[in-house]
Amino acid sequence: MRPDFDQPIRQMSTKVAYESPYMRLREDGIVRMDGSEGVYTYVDKPDFALVIAVEDGGFHLVEQYRYPVRSRSWEFVQGSLPGLVAGDPEALARQELMEETGITAGALRHLGRLNCAVGMSSQGFDVFVASELSHGEAAREVEEQDLRHRWFPRGEVEDMMRDGVITDNATLAAYTLFLLRTPPG
Repeated sequence: MRPDFDQPIRQMSTKVAYESPYMRLREDGIVRMDGSEGVYTYVDKPDFALVIAVEDGGFHLVEQYRYPVRSRSWEFVQGSLPGLVAGDPEALARQELMEETGITAGALRHLGRLNCAVGMSSQGFDVFVASELSHGEAAREVEEQDLRHRWFPRGEVEDMMRDGVITDNATLAAYTLFLLRTPPG
């Protein structure tokens, strides 16, 4: 009998194997297309917002230490709400931009929605372009005390991507959306 490739894997049970204020590790009992049973383990995290802040032919980036990879990382502004809760993506984008950089966007345009790591996490994110920027004081959370904010010209950002300085997958994917959905010029 030929498997039905249109039928998804069926969830038979679920349990939280571990939970913290930032994520859950979930174990689901599943039945595959061929009828065999198994376990699928994945990270369950709330969605986040990512903001491409555009100004004067360049972009505002933040750099912070990312513990899992034990190195600093230049990225577009991004973040989620605390306590494993979901919220309005646009409001979250505005909040993260202000908290991390002190910037307020006069205009915010939604570029699209992406998923981070479809094979191991439920987390997705909404990408926004911020323009008509006003500058103020950042209001960083305690986890962001090492965060640095800097504006870069577009060519330098692209060089950083090309040279492997920027390796954050969400930043790279968001920039691809930016290139595809923003008219040249």
